[in-house]
Amino acid sequence: MNHRLHLSFEQLDRATARLLASVEALGAEADRQPSPGQWSAAQVVHHLLLVEGNIVTYIEKKLAADEALPKMDLLTRLKSRFVRLMLRLPGLKYKAPRGVGTLTDAGNLPPLPELRATWEATRRQLERLLNAFPGKLLNRAVFPQPRAGRITIYQVMGLLLDHVLHHQQQVGRITRALRPGTMAA
Repeated sequence: MNHRLHLSFEQLDRATARLLASVEALGAEADRQPSPGQWSAAQVVHHLLLVEGNIVTYIEKKLAADEALPKMDLLTRLKSRFVRLMLRLPGLKYKAPRGVGTLTDAGNLPPLPELRATWEATRRQLERLLNAFPGKLLNRAVFPQPRAGRITIYQVMGLLLDHVLHHQQQVGRITRALRPGTMAA
């Protein structure tokens, strides 16, 4: 794996472990919505798992098809940085893209240990993808991010990290709502 991708992967792994620990600390309350219409902590985990799994599957299909991938353009690079900045700002809320939000809102989620196991399997799949990622494609647009456009694998990793960190803030808000007086990150 390319050194830069390796560092990004390790950051993502650490952030995910922190988020999962925060959700697991809620115990049975992880499945409870803080108020009607808001996601539970378990739904946040499910959402993150779905997004990461869909991204990995899409990139694997693109690489297997051996299509010519476009180069990154300046406008997309700027939009990608803007999306990352918006994800990092505390307190901002975004509507999940249609397909992902609907699946997460559907209810009947697997138990948290099963979500964790599935996410760990997805993360190993991402690791294998990064280990085999062709060097000649590192700066090619490999994934269509809904708000930024087609982004490189480096940008995918940055957005995955920022996405987890963004939802860590949400888990903190959920924890405070469910357990007033608790200092949650």
